[in-house]
Amino acid sequence: MAKFITAAEAAELIPDGATIGVAGMGLSGFPEEVVCAIRDRFKATGHPCNLELHQGSAMGDWGVGNEYDGWDLTKRETPLDVKEAGSRGLSRLGEAGPGLVTKWYGAHVGSAFALRDLAANNQLQSWCLPQGIAVSIWREIAAGRPGLLSKVGLGTFVDPRMEGGRMNQCTEGNVAELVEFDGEEYLYYKSFPLQVALLRGTIADENGNISFMNEGILNEGLAVAAAAHNSGGIVIVQVQYLTKNDTIPPKDVKIPGILVDYVVEAQDPMSCWQTEGRYFEPAFSGQIRRPMGAIPAIPLSERKVIARRCAAEVQEGYVLNLGVGMSADVGSILAEEGYIDRVTMCCESGMIGGVPCALPNFGSSYNPEAVVEQSNSFDIITGGGLNMTCLGMGECDEDGNVNVSKFGPRLTGPGGFIDITSATPKVVFCGTFMGKAKLQIGDGKLTIVQEGKVRKLLKSVEQITFAGKQIRPDQDVLYVTERCVMKPIDGKMTIIEIAPGIDLEKDILAQMDFVPAVAEDLKTMDPGMFCEQWGGLGKYFER
Repeated sequence: MAKFITAAEAAELIPDGATIGVAGMGLSGFPEEVVCAIRDRFKATGHPCNLELHQGSAMGDWGVGNEYDGWDLTKRETPLDVKEAGSRGLSRLGEAGPGLVTKWYGAHVGSAFALRDLAANNQLQSWCLPQGIAVSIWREIAAGRPGLLSKVGLGTFVDPRMEGGRMNQCTEGNVAELVEFDGEEYLYYKSFPLQVALLRGTIADENGNISFMNEGILNEGLAVAAAAHNSGGIVIVQVQYLTKNDTIPPKDVKIPGILVDYVVEAQDPMSCWQTEGRYFEPAFSGQIRRPMGAIPAIPLSERKVIARRCAAEVQEGYVLNLGVGMSADVGSILAEEGYIDRVTMCCESGMIGGVPCALPNFGSSYNPEAVVEQSNSFDIITGGGLNMTCLGMGECDEDGNVNVSKFGPRLTGPGGFIDITSATPKVVFCGTFMGKAKLQIGDGKLTIVQEGKVRKLLKSVEQITFAGKQIRPDQDVLYVTERCVMKPIDGKMTIIEIAPGIDLEKDILAQMDFVPAVAEDLKTMDPGMFCEQWGGLGKYFER
């Protein structure tokens, strides 16, 4: 039976050198109060130290929200000192400085700013791996299986023939092994024993049964708890509320009490945020369905042009996945053009249907039709359950490789990028052609006012998050910028469309570090996409 303890008492239970697993996305599922207590104990005593931390999704804070019962949190002091972006989530463990965490595994590490900075300065070892693998390996550990065999990651920086998932110079060893099975290449991701699970739910009863009632995401907490329990470790769950036995409906129990060793009732409500931007939104967790009204139109800019061109690849009835950032604007275009109800948008966190959120609420959706556990969501994705995905493009090179995971000292990781692109039939990458260019858009054309300073079409990308050489024959892959659209044809990056008003030689070819092919039937991008009002999605959507 679970014991009920304080966060400080929970911190005392963590031994030096422990392997720790967490579950969730953003701040959803994150036990903030317990993690702060671990940080404070280390700062006071030097213990626990040398922790090995395993996470799946981003578990940090891209930007502090300011909505808590109508109060402005930027003017409110709290015991958790929520003051600036990056100060919550797993960054708490980095705030203590080097020595608390010395090994760090995750799919997305970019939002835990303090830990990321330690990794960038080679003060801890850091590996990244595909998010679907990271959230699914727990089931293998729990079941006593040796690991996961998958083609996800082949040809990317995760592949041991390349970087082996290593994110800095001090990191040693590979996150996966290359093996051959039945005459084909696979990556083998090994299981490992888990000593501590640090999790969060909404409600615990007297037997330690855990409900996720107010959580927006059904994270991998059950699998992490089972992995720790069956490895002989301990399971610590922070909750917001306690209740008597027999008050949580059995089907609402997401982590059964037989797996839970310790429950911490949070004393500070600020340690129980539903997302990074919202303390609690009932439309995320399914208690209500909000009337959405009209989603505000985004202003005309290169972002809107790119999102319009990406939206032109969507067709009636598609199951559509959108990434963070610019690619999320595709949903706004579908709404503005009146087609958002004719596709099903989903997020790798497990949200199916509804309207997926951008940062700082990414991973949640308004009014989802269904919510499944994150590992099950990746089963759907890597099995080919999507029709199309639209994802960001930080850098691209002559082989069609894309980098979104590492830019010099800025470490991010792939998140679900590798898993999603490995199996989706239509993959559309989007990004601006140059960084920091000044552009004029309107009257059906694009004009370069001042050329950009940062080239993004390179001879070779810094890190391969998507491998152009791994494109399957049945995949349709596009690279969309505001100046042109490219497509791999016969193994060669080929410009197939050019923006109206753009000079091919001066504005495109002269600004690239490689020489692409140019299609014989080079087309002009739809001029309507470069106007304040478009209204032209229908001819693409209904084809």
